[in-house]
Amino acid sequence: MTARGFTAFPKTTRRGARTWWGKAWIKALEDTALDTAPLRLGRRYAHAGVVGPITVSPGRIAAVVHDEDTVYTTAVFVPELTDHEWRRFLDRVAAQAGHIAALLDNDMPRDLVVSAEDAGVRLLPGIGDLEPECDCPGWELPCRHAAALAFQVSWLLDADPFVLLLLRGRGERELLDELRAKTRTPVVIDLLPARPSLPSTTTPVVFLGETPPEYDHGEMRRLVERAARRARALLGEQ
Repeated sequence: MTARGFTAFPKTTRRGARTWWGKAWIKALEDTALDTAPLRLGRRYAHAGVVGPITVSPGRIAAVVHDEDTVYTTAVFVPELTDHEWRRFLDRVAAQAGHIAALLDNDMPRDLVVSAEDAGVRLLPGIGDLEPECDCPGWELPCRHAAALAFQVSWLLDADPFVLLLLRGRGERELLDELRAKTRTPVVIDLLPARPSLPSTTTPVVFLGETPPEYDHGEMRRLVERAARRARALLGEQ
């Protein structure tokens, strides 16, 4: 099973999610909660640096959360897309070269999400899609520990939308291989610098940040723009 590990966030004063898709994740969390009090505590815990390393795998996010003298194991489950839904989604991505370039530039275009929804594929979670689980004695769903984990996941989504796609059931390498097979302009993918490969569940944690440390963001953007221009030229010749 494909999984990614992320080092624990330190104590931080950063605010909430910064991207529109990260904010959509938080809205799904808020819409699912029966009580706002655990959410407020969870947000505080998320910023306090008490959540351990996060493991993201298809349909599941997991971490331990330190609460005074006790450590709790918590997880949030998300429904995976079916194989049929993945085919429809990848068809929409492959239909526009700009969508591929945007994803590789850590962007989730709104029109891609809308296009997927038009095809019957809901990429972003909605009410009831986030299912928290925790071994703490609290009865609230989500409890403060699961809420803290979910808030931090929105920060991961801000940095890399492929985290959401992994949660929905496909790892980055698998997705890019499928897109290469579908698209008529593989140059969009192949001209870009290699992104860090996904580790297995037994691999130590990897980077955490706004962009991977291997990237020169300015050079990345220039390569994406060049690739997109070449893709448009190729499509115009067909």
